[in-house]
Amino acid sequence: MAVDDEFYDPPDIQTSADTLGHDHADVAEHRALAADLREQVRGEVRFDEYSQILYATDGSIYQARPAGVVCPRDTEDVRAAIRVAADHDTPVLPRGTGSSLAGQAVGPGCVVLDTTRHMDSILDVDPDGQTATVQPGVVQDHLDDHLDQWDLKFAPDPASSNRATIGGGIGNNSTGAHSVRYGITDAYTEELRVVLADGSLIHTREVVLDSPEWDGIVGKEDREAELYRTVRKLVEENEAEIAERYPTLKRSVSGYNLHKAIYENEAGEKAINLTKLFVGAEGTLGTIVEATLELVSKPDETALALYCFESLGDAMEAVPEALDFDVSAVELMDDEVFRLASESTEFAQYAEPIPEGTAAALMLEYDSELRDDFEDAIGETNAHFVDEGSAFEVLEAYTPEDQLKLWKLRKAAIPLLMSLEGDPKPYPFIEDATVPPEELAEYVDEFEEVLKEHDTSAAYFAHAGSGTLHIRPILNLKDGEGIETMHSISEDVTSLVLEHDGSFSGEHGDGLARTEFNPKMYGEALWSAFQELKLAADPDRRMNPGKVVYWDEEPADMRENLRYGADYSSLEPQTEMDFEREGGFSHAIELCNGCGTCRQTDSNTMCPTYRASKEEIQTTRGRANMLRAGISGEISEEEMFSERFQEEVLDLCVGCKGCKSDCPTGVDMAKIKTEVKHEYHEREGAGLRERLFANIDSLAALGSRFAPLSNWGTKLPGARTTMERVAGIAAERELPHFERESLEEWFAARGGSKVPLADANEKALLFPDTYTNYSNTTPGKAAILTLEAAGVHVEIPDDVVSSGRPAYSKGFLDEARGRAETNVAALDPYVRDGWSVVFTEPSDAVMFQDEYLDLLPDDDSTRRVSGNAYGVLEYIDVLRLDEEIEFTGQEESLTYHGHCNQKALNKDHHAVGVLRRAGYAVDPLDSGCCGMAGSFGYEEEHYDLSQAIGNILFEQVDESSGEEVVAPGTSCRTQLGDRPGETAPRHPIEKVALAIAR
Repeated sequence: MAVDDEFYDPPDIQTSADTLGHDHADVAEHRALAADLREQVRGEVRFDEYSQILYATDGSIYQARPAGVVCPRDTEDVRAAIRVAADHDTPVLPRGTGSSLAGQAVGPGCVVLDTTRHMDSILDVDPDGQTATVQPGVVQDHLDDHLDQWDLKFAPDPASSNRATIGGGIGNNSTGAHSVRYGITDAYTEELRVVLADGSLIHTREVVLDSPEWDGIVGKEDREAELYRTVRKLVEENEAEIAERYPTLKRSVSGYNLHKAIYENEAGEKAINLTKLFVGAEGTLGTIVEATLELVSKPDETALALYCFESLGDAMEAVPEALDFDVSAVELMDDEVFRLASESTEFAQYAEPIPEGTAAALMLEYDSELRDDFEDAIGETNAHFVDEGSAFEVLEAYTPEDQLKLWKLRKAAIPLLMSLEGDPKPYPFIEDATVPPEELAEYVDEFEEVLKEHDTSAAYFAHAGSGTLHIRPILNLKDGEGIETMHSISEDVTSLVLEHDGSFSGEHGDGLARTEFNPKMYGEALWSAFQELKLAADPDRRMNPGKVVYWDEEPADMRENLRYGADYSSLEPQTEMDFEREGGFSHAIELCNGCGTCRQTDSNTMCPTYRASKEEIQTTRGRANMLRAGISGEISEEEMFSERFQEEVLDLCVGCKGCKSDCPTGVDMAKIKTEVKHEYHEREGAGLRERLFANIDSLAALGSRFAPLSNWGTKLPGARTTMERVAGIAAERELPHFERESLEEWFAARGGSKVPLADANEKALLFPDTYTNYSNTTPGKAAILTLEAAGVHVEIPDDVVSSGRPAYSKGFLDEARGRAETNVAALDPYVRDGWSVVFTEPSDAVMFQDEYLDLLPDDDSTRRVSGNAYGVLEYIDVLRLDEEIEFTGQEESLTYHGHCNQKALNKDHHAVGVLRRAGYAVDPLDSGCCGMAGSFGYEEEHYDLSQAIGNILFEQVDESSGEEVVAPGTSCRTQLGDRPGETAPRHPIEKVALAIAR
C-alpha cells in the first residue's frame, strides 16, 4: 500500500569519480568499501564529497562527515549494507530526515542509511484493530493523511511532523504537543523488524517470560538470544536502581528504556518486549526496517484558548492548574517568540492578534472526546485564569482555520529563534530538560539564576503541560568562550534537573549533546547496565557510536564535532547585491539551521525541486550546506564555481523564492544563487542560451515585429529539434506565440485611457512586461478595462524597459541593475506625483517590490517606486477599487493557482478576494512553483524535472472543485497549457473583466 507518488528520477549525481572527503585518511579503504557496497546493495551508494557534506549536518549544532551514504531499497539492502560495513569495520548510522536537534543523525566516518528515498511505504492498515505497519521512511503527516479516511491517527505529534519520519521518531522516542493526552512514541510502538549489527533480522514483540516462545528464542546461540537474556538479567539485577533513578514523568527519553522492557501484560503475565528498548535507542542497538504502530481515534473537533500573562512566572504557576481541566495540550510561548514572528514575512499575520504586554501565553486545547461543549469548557478556564487568576486576556479559536494559525505560530518557534541576526544564537543543547509540572515555576526561577551567572538570556516555549520547556540560551558557538559557557550551563542544568527529579531530555534525546551526562543522570549501576546492553546488541560498538553510551577510551564530549567552533571562519566576499538585511552574504547562508522544513512534500511553496526528486541536494538545506562548505573552506572556493557545483547545486534551484517565506529562518536561496551565478559568469563567461534568455525582451520585440512570420518559423519541420541542438531549448516545448500589435500599440491606437485624469479616483501606470506586451495582450487589456471601470486613469509608460527579471534570474546582475536604474528614474517622478505602478505579471511586480531593493539599496527613489508597485489584483484589493465596479453576478467556480514569487511576499491572497467579490466561487490551491519557472522549463536538461514539478500541480488541479483554472503567472499558464488536451488558462484579471456589468 505505497502511498507516495512516483518522483522524478534525477541523473546519477556521481558521474564524477568518488572524491572522498579530505578528513578521511584511509581513502583506499573507503573506495573499497564503496565498491563492495555497490556490489551488494541495489539502492544508491554515494561516497562522493558532495554527499558527505550533505549528510554531515542535521537540525542540531553538530557536523561530522560520514564516509558515505546508502539509500537502501528494502530490508535486504539494509542487511547487506550493515554486513559490508562490518567487514570493513565501519560504523553505521540510520537516518530519517535529519531533523534531529541533539545530533543523533550525524557521525564521523559512518555509513549513513537514508531510508527516506525508497523505504517510505505504508504496508498495512487494520482500522478495526487500530494498527498500521509502515517502513521507517514514511513521513508522519503522510501517514496521518492516509489514516484520515478511518478517522485515525498516530498519537505522537512532533512539530516537525510534516517532514519527520516514523523511523526517526521511533529512534528518538518522539512526542509533541499532545503528550499531556497521549504520552510518547514508546506507548504506541507494538512491534518492530530490526536489523542487528551482524546483519541478522529480528522481530520484536511481546513475549511472555518462561513461555515456550521465550524458551525457543533464548535456546538459540545467536545475537537475538543473547540480547533477550541480557535484558532480562539487567532488569532483574537493577530493579531497585530502575525504580529510584528513572523519573516518573510523561516524558523521559534519555538512556535506554530498561524500565519499560519487562512488565505485567493485560493477562497478568510477566512479559518482555524489546520494542520498548529500540524505541529511543537512536539507532545504537540496531536499524529499524518495519514498525507496527498502535493508532488512536481522531477527535471530531477541537478548540483552543490562548491565555495571556504579564510575566513568565505567572504563566508557569498556571500550568499545574491547567492540568486540572480536561485539556489535551498545554503549550507555552514567550514574548521573544511573538517578537520574532511579528518581524517575519510568513508568521507576522499569526502574531498580530497577540495583545501588547504579553510576556508569556499558555495555549490550552480541548477535544471532543474529552469535552462535549467547548464554550462551556473554555468558560470554565476563563473564569479560573482570567476572572480569578493572573491572565489578563484570552484568545478563543473554535474553527480549524483559526486554530491552525495559533498552531503555526507555536510550531514555528524553534526555527524562528534561529533566525536572530548575528553569531549569537539561541542554540539547542539543554532545551528539553523536563521537570514535574508542579515544579516548573520554581525550576524556571532557578534556571534564570543559572543564565544570569553565565551572563546570557534565553527564550522559553513548548510543552509546559508535560513539564518540558524548550529553553535556549543565547550563545556564540564560533567563540571558544561561548563553547565553554555552553558546557558549564549543561553541567549546572543537569544538577538542577536532578534536584527536581526530572529528566535531562523529555523530547529530543541524547545524541552528541547529552550523552556525556547520562552517567551523572542515571548513576554508576544503570550506566554499566546501559553499556552491557549495548554490547549484547552491538559487540563491536559500530551502530551509531557515541550516542546514548560511551566508553572511557572514547569519551563523549558535547563540545566536539560542532558545526561552528572556535576554529570556524567564513569568507565575506564583495557582493553585487546588498545583503545587509541578512547580516552579510555568509550569514545569509548560515541562516540555515538544518531544521529540514524544505523537505516537506505535502504543502506550501518550498521546495519544489525536492518535492519532485526527493534528493537532499535539491533542498534549500542541501544547497545551503554546500555553499557553507565553500565559504568556510571545507571545500575550495574554486569548487563553488566548478561546472559540477553549478549544475548539481545551483542550476536546479528554480528561483521560486518559496524559501524566503516558507523557511522559518528566511533563507533566500534564490537571491544567494543569483549572486553566485553572477560571480560564475564573471569568472567563466556565459553561454548562448543564457544570454538569449537574459535578453528575451529584445527577442520578443523582434518576434512581434515580424509576426506572423516569426510564429510560422518555429512550426517548420525540424525547427524545434534544431533549437534543442543549437541552443539547448527542449524540443518538447511549444515556443511563445507573438502578436503583431503590441499592448503599447493597441493602447496608443485606442487613444489612451478612457477615464479622464481630472475625473479619476486613482491614477496608475500599467507596466508593459515582455510577455503581456508582445505575446499575450489579453491580460493587459483586461487590466486596463477593469481599472477604468473602477474609475482609475491608466497610462502605459513609454520610457521604461524590461524589469530585468530574466537577466536577474540568470545571474546577469549588471544588466538587471541597469534596467532597474532606468525604470526607477523613469517612474519615480510619477510616483512622487501620486501615481502607482501596476503589473499583470507577478514576477515583474515582485522584481520591483523586492529585488530592486537589493540591486539599488539606500536609494530613496527605489524605495518609493518599490513601495508603490502592485500586482494588478493586489492593487485592486488593497485600494478596494472593486467596490466602484458593478458586477453581473457569476455562478462559475474557479480553481486558482497563485504565483510562487507573490506567495513569498505574502501578496498572493489578494486575487482570491477580488475574484470572490466579483461573484466567483474560488478554490485557492495550496500549491508551489509550477515547474516552468521562466526559462527553466524550456531548458533541455531541466525539462523532465520541470514536468515532474508540474505533475504535482496538475494533480492538485485535477482534484479541485473549480470548473475553470486561472493563474496570474505567464510561466504557470504555459505549463498548465502544455498538458495534453489542455489550453492555457486565463489570467484572473480576465475573469474579473468578464464579470463587469456593461
